[in-house]
Amino acid sequence: MHGHGYAPQQPPPTSGGTHVTLRVLFVVLAVVTCGLLAWAPMLRLAIVTRRSYDWVLFGLVTALDVTALVLVGIDPGDDEFQGPGNAGMVVLLTTLLAAVAYYLFADIRHFSRYRPQQYGGYAATQPAYGYPQQPAAPAPAPVHLQPTQLHQPPVQQTPPPPTRPAPARIHQVQAELDELSDYLRKQEGGS
Repeated sequence: MHGHGYAPQQPPPTSGGTHVTLRVLFVVLAVVTCGLLAWAPMLRLAIVTRRSYDWVLFGLVTALDVTALVLVGIDPGDDEFQGPGNAGMVVLLTTLLAAVAYYLFADIRHFSRYRPQQYGGYAATQPAYGYPQQPAAPAPAPVHLQPTQLHQPPVQQTPPPPTRPAPARIHQVQAELDELSDYLRKQEGGS
C-alpha cells in the first residue's frame, strides 16, 4: 500500500539515433550489393530479437541468396542472362525487397517497446507512490434524500455540463489525501 511502486522498464543501452543509423546502414548494405548481402540485416535482427522465427527467416534468406548465386553462376549466356540467370536475379531482387521490408518492420516494432511514453505535465515525471497511473473517473455526487422524499420515486437528475478535466496529478493527490484521512479517522477511533 505504501511502496515505491514498480520500477520503470529500462531502455536498451543505445540511443534512438544509433538505432536509426544501424537501420540505414544495414539497408544500404543490402541494396548496394543488389541483394547479395540481404542476409546481413536478417542476422542483426535475429541477434537483437532472439526469436526463433527471425533465425528461421535468416536461414531462409541465406539459402535464397546462395540459390540465386548458383543460378547466376550456371547461366550459359555470354553477354546477357538466359533462363537460369534471369531466375537467379529475380530470386535475388525479390529476396532483397522482402528482407529489407521485414527487417525495417520488425526492427522498428522491437525497439518501439523501449521508447518512453510521452506524457505532459508533472504527473509523468513523478512516481505514483505505488498507485497506478490511471486517469480517475469523477465520482458521482451523493444524493441526499429528505425524510419527505423517502416514499417518492427518485427524480431524474440531469448530468452537470461537461467541464474541463482536472490534471491527473490533482486526482492522485486527492486519492492520497482521502486515504490519509481514512487512516487518521481509524487511529482516532481506536485510541
